[in-house]
Amino acid sequence: MPSFYAKPEETVRTVAIVLFDRTKLIDVTGPLQVFNDARLPSGAKAYAISLLSEAGGPVLTDTGFALETLPFSHAVSAPPDTLLVSGGQSALEAAASAALLGFLAEMAPRSRRLGSICLGAFILARGGHLDGRRATTHWEDCARFRQDFPEIDVREDSIYEEDRGVWTSAGVTAGIDMALAMVERDLGRDEALRLARSLVLYVKRTGGQRQFSAALHQQMNSRSDRFDTLLGAVRADLQADLSVPRLAGMAHMSERNFSRLFTETMGASPAQFIEELRVEAACDALERGEATVAGAPFLFGFGSAERMRRSFQRRKGISPSDYAARFGPERPKAS
Repeated sequence: MPSFYAKPEETVRTVAIVLFDRTKLIDVTGPLQVFNDARLPSGAKAYAISLLSEAGGPVLTDTGFALETLPFSHAVSAPPDTLLVSGGQSALEAAASAALLGFLAEMAPRSRRLGSICLGAFILARGGHLDGRRATTHWEDCARFRQDFPEIDVREDSIYEEDRGVWTSAGVTAGIDMALAMVERDLGRDEALRLARSLVLYVKRTGGQRQFSAALHQQMNSRSDRFDTLLGAVRADLQADLSVPRLAGMAHMSERNFSRLFTETMGASPAQFIEELRVEAACDALERGEATVAGAPFLFGFGSAERMRRSFQRRKGISPSDYAARFGPERPKAS
């Protein structure tokens, strides 16, 4: 059984998460769980974690449950290696707190890494920590974020962003993705992947990915749920013939009427939509090492390597081989 005590030569990093009244519970507990479960090579805990608030004591979260915290003064005397600001709708009010902004101003230059989860980005922005940097936040508030802080390069599709030591994440579970990325930066890819498997995450997403899958993004923007059943069948068998005649038959419509109505409803032509789904599925498989660049064209219905290459260039601006080299599993280095 591994010991929870680090060996003398191992470094235990400190993480502090800032809370405020009615903060979103999962914005705290998601990253907290990741850092808590991370392990050093000896099996010891890799991080010592504290929860902070202005006065300390119990802080009521948006769920009605309270979390026990330490006062800001606790961190002032021992600055954390990583300082994160939690989120939730109440972050918009907390961004006006002089005490909170003052604490962050004092701690930012003393911590190696500063970050926020979800709408906590508004607090970092109000304190000037994101000026001239790339950043993201919950998709529902990206437009307001961009309007309120024009000096920030807002990336509304990103799961998380890191720019010169300052991290921001999209909403809710994206805080888990960001924490995993931090663990990977600190402890290596193997430990981050072990954590992802342990937490039963479907895939360890990269920061450059969009906040929604292509199918969900289109369904959110669609005017009805008319094609939901069809989309489910399509995603389940991307190798199949997904031409307009076949899709129209599956929808029990004429080809002309299907093409017109699909494009009006989904905001993309059938061909564009199918291409996006195939590229997305191929990217996921390449990232997890479940497909090779040579095999992916046939696994996901592209038909040929050249067609897949053109699709990747259109959708990702990068070739499949370059994508796999950048985001795929690391290969053992030759000795």
